[in-house]
Amino acid sequence: MILECAVVVVNFNSGADLCKCLASLGNVFENRVWEAVVVDNASSDDSLDLLDPNPMVRIQRNTSNVGFAAAVNQALSLISSRNVLLINPDCEVRQGVVERLEQELMKHPECALVGPCVMDPDGTVQGSARGDPDMLTGLFGRSTLLTRLFPSSVLAKRNVRTFVANNSEGFEVDWVSGACMLARRESLMSIGGFDSDFFMYWEDADLCRRLRCFGHTIRYVPRARVMHRVGGSSSTVPELAIRAFHESAYLYYVKHVARARFHPARWFARLTLRMRMLWRLRAAKALPKTSELQDADQ
Repeated sequence: MILECAVVVVNFNSGADLCKCLASLGNVFENRVWEAVVVDNASSDDSLDLLDPNPMVRIQRNTSNVGFAAAVNQALSLISSRNVLLINPDCEVRQGVVERLEQELMKHPECALVGPCVMDPDGTVQGSARGDPDMLTGLFGRSTLLTRLFPSSVLAKRNVRTFVANNSEGFEVDWVSGACMLARRESLMSIGGFDSDFFMYWEDADLCRRLRCFGHTIRYVPRARVMHRVGGSSSTVPELAIRAFHESAYLYYVKHVARARFHPARWFARLTLRMRMLWRLRAAKALPKTSELQDADQ
């Protein structure tokens, strides 16, 4: 039997968050036949030991941390559902979310992937619907100083589409956060899934851009809401997360923006990202170990 929807969760040192995530999924899918694949990237905590036995959940244990993109692709090869819900272990879904995302896919046959409104635990809306990253994203990203100072500016609204998402109807965007997204499995497999060259961060922007290049659309559904506690995994390995973020940012830039091998903008991007990475690493060392990292475009 082909399931309508399967769930993929990539876990790394998420502990109690993973338990809460799976519990929320169990409530949402209570009256449906479903399955979840949890790919554990060699966690060093007791994440998997905390889980209660669940016949709907399959655990895949990796002996090393292969990264988010590769782990998702690993899970995709194990499922055969029509749709797949990709969700971070530090997310919790609410009733009606999956149904609303599924309805959006059904209404738009050309749509390959939809994302919900992702929210902080205090109810603040995260910038989970975005415009394609470019040279100015570093200045007008989701949580940059200029965006906080000028949230109504054209550049801020182009980079973070959720600032203009006052209506409850879904609409087309360039890309949505990989924290939670519902996709047609066939569409993902047609482009080879995620690009595993992205160890962590920016793989969602790359995926959505490649899907759009093949004629698909990406949509955002404000009335479907998911709670996301940012940095549940990355806060356990802050230096790795910071380095991965900047390396992935550069990879995305040379893959989609400055494609020519000797494009001068590549050198500028490499230099500025390197300087930013060193600054972030230095700042991270001065923070308490319990401090959380913000994801993507800080």
